[in-house]
Amino acid sequence: MDTALNPIRSSKRIQSLDLLRGIAILGILVMNIQSYSMPGAAYLNPMAYGDLTGANWWVWVLSHTFADSKFISIFSILYGAGIVLVTDRVARKGGSPARIHYSRTLWLLVIGLLHAHLIWYGDILVAYAICALIAYLFRKKKPLTLMIVGIITVSVHTMLFLWFGSTIEYWPEESLAGALEGWAPSQQVISEEIAMVTGSLGEQISHNSAMAVMMETMVFLVIFFWRAGGLMLVGMALYKWGVLSASRSKAFYVRGALIGALIGLPLIIYGLVMHFETGWTMAYSQYAGSQYNYWGSLFLCYSYISIIMLLAKSSILQSLQTRLAAVGQMALTNYLMQSIICVFLFYGIGLSWFGELERWQQFLVVLGIWLLQILWSKPWLSRFRFGPFEWLWRSLTYRKKQEMKKTQPG
Repeated sequence: MDTALNPIRSSKRIQSLDLLRGIAILGILVMNIQSYSMPGAAYLNPMAYGDLTGANWWVWVLSHTFADSKFISIFSILYGAGIVLVTDRVARKGGSPARIHYSRTLWLLVIGLLHAHLIWYGDILVAYAICALIAYLFRKKKPLTLMIVGIITVSVHTMLFLWFGSTIEYWPEESLAGALEGWAPSQQVISEEIAMVTGSLGEQISHNSAMAVMMETMVFLVIFFWRAGGLMLVGMALYKWGVLSASRSKAFYVRGALIGALIGLPLIIYGLVMHFETGWTMAYSQYAGSQYNYWGSLFLCYSYISIIMLLAKSSILQSLQTRLAAVGQMALTNYLMQSIICVFLFYGIGLSWFGELERWQQFLVVLGIWLLQILWSKPWLSRFRFGPFEWLWRSLTYRKKQEMKKTQPG
C-alpha cells in the first residue's frame, strides 16, 4: 500500500497550526453570526437593520475592530500553508502531490457547494477550493516571491473598490438604484428576506441558492479571489519561513505582535470613526471607507498570529491550548456544525429566530457554540482519528474508506 495516500497521523501534526486554526474557526463565528441571524445588508452596513445603541453598539464596534476580516484572514493564510504541508509530505513519500491536491480540492468544492446552496450562502469553502486550484502552481516558489505576489494579489481588490467608488456618478441609474437598495434595503425588501428565511424549506433553499450564486460570481470576482487567493500565497511564505510552526524566537513574535497591532488598530479605528462621521453612505463606506479595515485587519491578523505562536511556545493555559488545537484539528466539522446549529436556531426549519435577536443576544449564541465546540472536540478526538466531515473529505480524497476509530494512541 502506498503510504503517501494516507492522511497524516495526529501524533505527527504541527500543534501550533491546529491551535491557530482552532482559534480562527471560533473567531469567524463572531462575524458570521450576523449573516446567520440578520438580513444580509446588516453585515456591511450596521445601520441597515436593528438597534445600534448601548450594548448593541459595543458588540458591533468590538466585533468590527477585533474580528471583522481578522480571523478569516488567518484561516486563508492557514489554507495556503496547508497546501505546502500536504503536498510536501506526499512528495516525500513518493506519491503524486498534484493528484492528492486536486482530488482534495475538488471534493472540498463539492462539500462547499452543498453547504452554500442547501445550508448557508455565506460559505467560504467554494472560494478556497477555486483559489487553491491556482495557488498550488506557486507552492515551490521562494518565500519572498510568494509574499510579494500575495500582497500584490490582495491589493487588486483595493484598486477595484477605489475605482468603483470614484465612478459612482457615472453609473447607470438602474445600477445605482440597485446598489443603494442592497446597501440600505427598504422595509419591504427586509420583510421579504425574513419571510423567505423563516418560511418553508423550499423558500430557505431558494434564498440560499440565489445568494450563493451571487457570492460565487460577483463577490468572488471582486473580493474573495484576490483576498483569499493572495493570503494563501502569504500563508505559503509564512509557513516556509517557519512563522506558523512557532519555530521563530520569542523576540520575533513579540515584535510581530507589537508592530501588527500598532499599525493595524489605528487604521481600523480611524476607518470606524470616518464611517460614522460620513453617515454610513454607500458611496464612501462600501468603497474607499472599507479599505481601512481591509488593510488594518491584515496587520492585526499578523499580530494575532504572533501572539498565538508565543502561546504555543509556552506552557501557559496548556489544557485550553490542547482543547483549542482539537477544535482546529476538526476545523471542517466545526465550521459546518456552526452553520447547522445556526440554521436550526435562526431559519424556518428550526426556531425561526432570524431578525429577532439583538446583537448582544447574538453574541450569547456565539459564546454557547464556542463552549460546545471547545468541550466536544477533544473527547471526540480521543476516540476517533478525524472529525466526521474530515473523515468524509479524506475518504473521498484518498479514494478509500479511512479508519475512523483509534486503534492505538497517536
